[in-house]
Amino acid sequence: MIRSLAYLGVTTPAIEEWRSFGPEVLGLDMADGPDGGLRFKMDEAQWRLALHPGERDGVDYVGWSVVGEAEAREIAKKVAAAGIEVHDGDAGLCAERATTGLLWFEDPFGIRHELSWGRLIVQSSFRPGRAMSGFKTGEQGMGHVVFMVPDIKKADEFYSEVMGFKLSDLIIQGPLNARFYHINGRHHSLAVAEAPGVVGFQHLMLEVNSLDDVGMALDECERRGVPITMTLGRHVNDLMTSFYLESPSAFHIEYGYGGLQVDDLWEPKTFDRMSIWGHHRHQAPDAGPGLILKAEPPAGA
Repeated sequence: MIRSLAYLGVTTPAIEEWRSFGPEVLGLDMADGPDGGLRFKMDEAQWRLALHPGERDGVDYVGWSVVGEAEAREIAKKVAAAGIEVHDGDAGLCAERATTGLLWFEDPFGIRHELSWGRLIVQSSFRPGRAMSGFKTGEQGMGHVVFMVPDIKKADEFYSEVMGFKLSDLIIQGPLNARFYHINGRHHSLAVAEAPGVVGFQHLMLEVNSLDDVGMALDECERRGVPITMTLGRHVNDLMTSFYLESPSAFHIEYGYGGLQVDDLWEPKTFDRMSIWGHHRHQAPDAGPGLILKAEPPAGA
């Protein structure tokens, strides 16, 4: 089974903007990447977020951790049975990802997923880019990712039945139809929202160890003029107190504290709103909903 969200790779023309945004706004520990990009550290793993230089913003890959190769191969069998080709990562790719090994494939919507094991743990401690208490990672992984998909039923079948994610709950509010999935104690490591005709990466959630860290990040955004896409609020499902900001690479970041813990006895629920309070939309007119691509029509359509 998949254990946690391990890492995320993004292509962007905004490398220089990230040099200040990553450490000074988000508090990440920054290092130069091997391809002229950047790598960001948030705990004992060598890196969690990789920025690769490119002409357009886009998500390159999402890395999920598994215990070892045998576990990855079991998941790969289900992926292959669903008609999707699975590839072995070569030595060069594994070295780039700082893993012992990995398998990769593209899901039905063209999003690349990597099943990795044996990630490199470095001896040097995490050094935040600004004063803060740190990030909540460990067994819960990097945080969570949220994708927009054209067919939520198809997404649910693939992510739950093939990849093995467990449903935490649903939010159905007007046009919003979203599902949230867990793989460890974090309320959700993956969520999908239905958006007919498009595929997109909406946001990455980073959870910090203190509510003060959230407040200081909010102050920093306001001081620097970083677009706030949703105001401070508390979610009704995972109870996270957070706000949303736009990254230099178009996708949004949820910056939060106090997320709900779940276990194997968790029973999925359905909610008719997103938040208990706050989380009001508050963004510049030209700020988009994330990294959006037109969905490819089904074969034979």
